[in-house]
Amino acid sequence: MDNYNNLIDMNDYTVPQWLEIIELAEKIKASPAEYSEKCRGKIMATLFYEPSTRTQMSFQAAMLRLGGSLIGFDNPSNSSVAKGENLKDTIKIVSTYSDILVMRHTQEGSAKAAALCADCHVINAGDGGHLHPTQTLTDLLTLKCELGRLDNLKIGLCGDLKYGRTVHSLVKALSCFPNNKFVLISTPALALPGYIKDVLKGRGAEFTEVNTIDEAIRDLDMLYMTRIQRERFDSDEEYLRQRDVYCLTKAKMEYARRDMIVMHPLPRVNEIEVAVDDDPRAAYFRQANNGMYVRMALILYTLTRQPKVRPLLTGEIHNDVECTNPKCVTRTEKYLPHSYINHGGILTCEYCDERILL
Repeated sequence: MDNYNNLIDMNDYTVPQWLEIIELAEKIKASPAEYSEKCRGKIMATLFYEPSTRTQMSFQAAMLRLGGSLIGFDNPSNSSVAKGENLKDTIKIVSTYSDILVMRHTQEGSAKAAALCADCHVINAGDGGHLHPTQTLTDLLTLKCELGRLDNLKIGLCGDLKYGRTVHSLVKALSCFPNNKFVLISTPALALPGYIKDVLKGRGAEFTEVNTIDEAIRDLDMLYMTRIQRERFDSDEEYLRQRDVYCLTKAKMEYARRDMIVMHPLPRVNEIEVAVDDDPRAAYFRQANNGMYVRMALILYTLTRQPKVRPLLTGEIHNDVECTNPKCVTRTEKYLPHSYINHGGILTCEYCDERILL
């Protein structure tokens, strides 16, 4: 539906609105008791089609600390999805029971597809390897708390930049702030997707691509580590070729600035040595804690702000054109209109951002 405060992509809110949410999160973090009854009588549904610890629990803890209630599932096999129910029907039913719906799904574009039929606000908690806007708000709050600013930063991003939805959302967000520079650390096979690089180019944000942590770490303000995500690969063979390429060690931290911080959306596998945890520059556990406060702020902001009526799909409908991304939600949810933004003969899928040449 178009008359709800949905957060599918960070672009759904303006930069000043992001800053309002972050400022509210800082206030909640400083005085949580003042907000303990703000959502009394409200219900949040959490639909997690994919495993999660931090995102799911931080959302649930956020709503409970605001005085609200919870419904939902953390395994689709325990719902009517296991009987073959499509996404539309699940969302249509659950949204009638809820004031706000938080969804994580394996398919890219699924959050936008859910918002098209929901009867409540929808928040994207991760759609495949596409986007993860609430993690980005968490990351922005962490940067503000740790470094005191969101501009004039040199940011290293390491690991799975191809499938890393947290990376995609963070790069898009931080490129909105002045004089931020990006160092992209990955193998060629896991490089940042073209459509995200296009965002950087369009905003005039400087970026370089390197292959090792060692050649980037010396002058960074923040190093954002990510795991190589086994669940995003089409084969174990492809995953095994990439999994152990990057590891941040205590020895490598010796070359970093004393005021650099290390962030990670977690879970960690083997890309950060456990010995790094004792380094005061390791901010990833503080980052996870910030996730609860920023989600408390987002829930309040979503439920109390006047909805802005705007269309969820603004492109051209080409139902005869199939998105070439095999993980796009339109490949399985056949009832969805195939909506594309036309850029001079290049169609961009409005669900997953895949680009298709006509």
